[in-house]
Amino acid sequence: MARVEFQQVSKTFTRHAGRRLAGQFLQDWFSRSGGERFHALREVSFALEQGQSLGVVGANGAGKSTLLSLVAGLTAPDAGEMTVSGRLVPLLELGSGFHPDLTGAENVRLNAAVLGFSRRRAAELFQPIVEFSGIGAFIDEPLRTYSSGMIMRLAFSTSIHADPEILLIDEVLAVGDQNFRAKCMERVLELKRRGTILMCVSHELDALERLCEQAIWLDGGRAARYGPAQEVLEAYRGHMFSNSQPPAAA
Repeated sequence: MARVEFQQVSKTFTRHAGRRLAGQFLQDWFSRSGGERFHALREVSFALEQGQSLGVVGANGAGKSTLLSLVAGLTAPDAGEMTVSGRLVPLLELGSGFHPDLTGAENVRLNAAVLGFSRRRAAELFQPIVEFSGIGAFIDEPLRTYSSGMIMRLAFSTSIHADPEILLIDEVLAVGDQNFRAKCMERVLELKRRGTILMCVSHELDALERLCEQAIWLDGGRAARYGPAQEVLEAYRGHMFSNSQPPAAA
């Protein structure tokens, strides 16, 4: 049974040209018009069962982040049917919920609560989270003293210990130095072996080949190709090097 399934899902946004006055916003609200409709996704379909993984590729603006936002529940589709069943952890913008005036330790506990950890579970996982991040003694310092890399490592470590049933990854596998990236990859592979569903957006095609059995190539919001990861990613590589037109959507 599919735990994540899209059936002909579409999503549009309103694109406005330039700045608008408050009166224009009110007029648009009551008239339900006032801007060009932009199709971020058009009739996209796929299905994932427990333990399966999907790589998502495409040029900037192809609809990749919109796809993950729909799965994460950050927005709703305009058309089609969508099913998401299971404890979901999104790794979309690492550290976005952290507060600079709190210490690293305080941010870990706060973020753990947001991710649904019980107080007892957060206490049990606190030391493994800190050890995985490599923050060390800086964990008791205010977050504003951290580098951006340290913040992302701490955020990644907190999220990856949440035992997700569905894990969304948006260009965050390149966190930290080479050793930390290798450790992140191994942790994600471990989750996959335990049955976690993975959905990964990345321009690092080698990483997607290692993580994913399936792949979807988005172009202009449409699924230009969907199927076994090796076949889809090879076709996408050929497209990038040849600068040819993508295949017509199925």
